[in-house]
Amino acid sequence: MTALESDLREGFFSDPPTVPPRWFYDEKGSLLFDRITRLAEYYPTRAEAEILRSRAVDIVGDASTVVELGAGTCEKTRVLLDVFAAPPGGGGARADAAPLFVPVDISTEMLFDSARALTAEYPGLTVEPVVADLTALDGPLPGESGGRLVLFLGGTVGNFSEDQRADFLAMLRGVMDSGDRLVLGFDLVKDPARLVAAYDDADGVTAEFNLNMLDVIARTVECTGLDRVDFRHEAVWNADESRIEMWLRAVRDVRIDFPTLGCSRTLDAGAGIRTEIARKFEPDALMDELAEHGFLRGPVWTDDAGDFGLALVVVD
Repeated sequence: MTALESDLREGFFSDPPTVPPRWFYDEKGSLLFDRITRLAEYYPTRAEAEILRSRAVDIVGDASTVVELGAGTCEKTRVLLDVFAAPPGGGGARADAAPLFVPVDISTEMLFDSARALTAEYPGLTVEPVVADLTALDGPLPGESGGRLVLFLGGTVGNFSEDQRADFLAMLRGVMDSGDRLVLGFDLVKDPARLVAAYDDADGVTAEFNLNMLDVIARTVECTGLDRVDFRHEAVWNADESRIEMWLRAVRDVRIDFPTLGCSRTLDAGAGIRTEIARKFEPDALMDELAEHGFLRGPVWTDDAGDFGLALVVVD
């Protein structure tokens, strides 16, 4: 059984049906998300970039290895690599180690394109791309124990349920060593209208991003009755869970059959498939979660508008 088939068996036949957001990211989905980050409504990327620019030296510190989880195009990381890859004495990595950058992503083509571009742009930087599911890393991360800086940016931590977040942090602690540092990007609680707009832009890019998941499923898994024309994109604010939810809402009655799974699912018009949650955090609550998994509290930085945060923590 493939990973997608396993995820469908676990989530698509639950109530409500769900599909993990990792299946947004085929090559088209990765490019669409890159477009989303440039939209006027989508503030997190700009807010996070502001913090990265102002705190680059503090973030990089004396790291000998930078590992970016969910690296994508690596565009946001360049402001850190400018510091990290600087010659010894110029504010970069510790003088006794060649700087190593390890971008990790599930999208193979984009990852290796990015790695080639970075190798050309930063001649003194060693780039070792790793194709992997960032939720299922196995074994120690590349680089010197205690000298790693792990980046998990973009607010992706909010895409996990509470249980999934606990599992992810436990997994991450297991592949890091004492003294390694983690920088975690997270979106802050704010006006629900702004939050909904960020996930339902006027140009329809996010809608296309969401609907593309159906194309990924239909192309990857044997199925009948799954057609994007039968669904529309929806983003809603769930106040009780402090999160945005993205749905694919059926516009007519549909029946979807998965012969290899031996399962089918009927959705009435108006029923939905939940494709993403995006939790919004209060900083203290998130830091408490990190502490429960062996991360020592460090500074929390926000952009000037107070929209987005970066937390720096250290493995105990």
